[in-house]
Amino acid sequence: MNRRKSVVIIDYKLSNLFSVLNACMFVGLDAVISSEKRDLENAAAVILPGVGAFSEAMNNLDQLDLIHPIKKFVDGGRPLMGICLGMQLLFSESHEFGQYKGLDIIKGEVRKFPSRNAEGKFLRIPQIGWNRISINQNHDRKKEKTPLTKLDSLEYMYFVHSFYAKPDDKGCVLTTTDYEGMEYCSSILSHNVFAVQFHPEKSAKKGIEIYRSWAGNLNP
Repeated sequence: MNRRKSVVIIDYKLSNLFSVLNACMFVGLDAVISSEKRDLENAAAVILPGVGAFSEAMNNLDQLDLIHPIKKFVDGGRPLMGICLGMQLLFSESHEFGQYKGLDIIKGEVRKFPSRNAEGKFLRIPQIGWNRISINQNHDRKKEKTPLTKLDSLEYMYFVHSFYAKPDDKGCVLTTTDYEGMEYCSSILSHNVFAVQFHPEKSAKKGIEIYRSWAGNLNP
């Protein structure tokens, strides 16, 4: 595998793999699906997708002996993209049906949407469908080159989730989303780690543009 070109999409048996693979191929990335440590070690970049339960995902990563390789990969400064459950797994812990440790790459926790918002209105859980993402003005003012650089704030993206991430460091929040009166973190950017709660590969042209921008930021 050519480290300078390859992107590994991690297969831990809970992922929307082929839609992510198709999006990668569409923007010209040389991507492969793999559960092998050696592929991860040799990759230029990694995508951690996911749909399902947090505890099962962490158990599968542990059984595949991928937890340490993922952390080592990030510590080495190479780019990682997390998608949906893949974003949540990056955090320290989750309160999904108990309390479970995550990868602890991003300090913070994963919480379930409350049954009501601050005004007492019932929230429909899970959130399923299109919603807007609001780009953090601190990132915008710095004119940082992020995977969202070519998007306008308040673009619509496709969401499917009942839990959301709360990073300790608010500076890593790249976008927020308002769900029926509750604002939460919908994407993060921390050094070489970029992760989104929504599904770019299911978000039409604007979502594919995120893959294209992320690919353009990778080292040639």
